[in-house]
Amino acid sequence: MLSTTLLLLLALLALSVPVAAVMGVLGLALNAFYSSMPLQRAMGDVVWNASSEYILIAIPLFVMMGEVLLRSSIAERVYRAIAQWISWLPGGLMHANIGACALFAATSGSSVATAATIGTVAIPQIQRYRYNEPLFLGTIAAGGTLGILIPPSINFILYGLLTSTSVPRLYLAGFIPGLLLAGLFMLVVLLVCLARSSYGGEAIKGTWMERLAALPDLLGPLFIFLVVVGSIYAGFATPTEAASLGVIASLGLAAKEKSVTLTMLRAVAQGTMRTTAMIMLIIIAAQFLNFVLAAIGLTDGLSTWIEDLGLGKYGSLLLILALYLVLGCFMETISMMVLTTPFIAPIVFKLGWDPVWWGIMLTVVIEAALITPPVGLNLYVVQGMRQSGKIQDVIRGSLPFVMAMLVLMGLLLAFPQLALWLPQKIMG
Repeated sequence: MLSTTLLLLLALLALSVPVAAVMGVLGLALNAFYSSMPLQRAMGDVVWNASSEYILIAIPLFVMMGEVLLRSSIAERVYRAIAQWISWLPGGLMHANIGACALFAATSGSSVATAATIGTVAIPQIQRYRYNEPLFLGTIAAGGTLGILIPPSINFILYGLLTSTSVPRLYLAGFIPGLLLAGLFMLVVLLVCLARSSYGGEAIKGTWMERLAALPDLLGPLFIFLVVVGSIYAGFATPTEAASLGVIASLGLAAKEKSVTLTMLRAVAQGTMRTTAMIMLIIIAAQFLNFVLAAIGLTDGLSTWIEDLGLGKYGSLLLILALYLVLGCFMETISMMVLTTPFIAPIVFKLGWDPVWWGIMLTVVIEAALITPPVGLNLYVVQGMRQSGKIQDVIRGSLPFVMAMLVLMGLLLAFPQLALWLPQKIMG
C-alpha cells in the first residue's frame, strides 16, 4: 500500500499536475482501492474543519504584509543601507543579499516574497560589478529561504496548527537557528570568494559618513518586526492580531515612502488573493488526503514500519530527514509540511524529540526543498526575475548553500538547545 501510494504520488507530480490536485486525486484513488467506505462523503466536514481555524486568518495577513513591502521602495533602501555596511567583505554585495533577506524575513513570513523582493533590487548589480552570476543568484535563492525560519513565519503557523504547538514558542525557537543559518550562508560566500577572488566582483567602497547616513533606512523593517513579534510577547496580541498590526504598519511605511496608489493596492490585493487561494487549496486537499490515509491505516502502517526497522531514536530521525530531502525534490514547502506533518510528527514525538525542536528542524529541511531541483520554488522565482539565461545557473549557485543547511541540521541534532534555549528562557 505504501509503495503504491508513493509511486502514484510521484507519477502525478512528474506529469506536472498541480500539487493540490495531486493530493485530491490521490485521496480519491486510495479511497477507491483500499476502503469499502465512501470517504469522499466526509469531504464537506474535512474542508470546513481545515479552513475554519481562527489562526489561519494570519496567513492572508502575512501575505499581504509581504506584498505591500514588495511593491514599495522600502526594500531598495534597506538593501542599499546593508550594502554600505557589509559589502567590504570578500563577496561584496552577495553578503548584502543574505543580510537583506534576513532582515526582510523578519517582516515578511514568506520565502517567495523575500527572494522576489531582494532579487528585484539585487539582480541588476551582477553585471554592474561583474560578479560570478551563478553564485550571486544562489545567494538570493538561498537567502530567501530565511523567510520561513526567521519569525514571523507562515510555516510556523501551519505547523503549530497541525501539531497543537505554541506559535510564540516556535517564533522564539527560530531566532538563533535563523541567524546561524544566515551566518553560515555568509561563511560559504566568504570561503568561495577567498578561494576564487574573481567571483567577488569589483570592490565597493563607502565612507563612514555614508554608512551612518544609511542607518535610518533600516528602521522601517525593524519597526514592523517590533510591531509584529513585540506585540505577541508583550501579551498585547495573538499571532493573528499581530499579523493585522503588521499590515497596518507596512501600509503606514509605504505611505511614508509615497508608494501607496490605487494601482499598487490593486496589485497587493490580487497577489494576496492568488497566494492565499493557493495555500488554502493545498491545506484543504492535504487534510482530505490525510483523512483518507488515516482511515485506510497507512498512517499507522508507516509508524509501525519505522519502529520495526529498529534504528533507534537517532537512526529513525535520520531516516525521516532523508525521506524529507528526497520528497523535497518533488514538492514545495507548504504542501510537504501540511501533507506529512499529521502522520510523521507523532512518530518523531514518540521517539522522544521535542515538538518545538522538531518544528525548527522540519523547517530547515523543507528550506532545502526551496532550492533543490526540480521543484525548488525559489529557484524559479529567481530565474523568473532574471528573464535570461538557464535555470541551471541558479541551481549550480544554490548547491553550496544546501550544504550549509545540512551543517545546521547537524548542529541542531547535536545541540538541540540552539532551538530550545530561547523559548525556555523567556516563556519557561
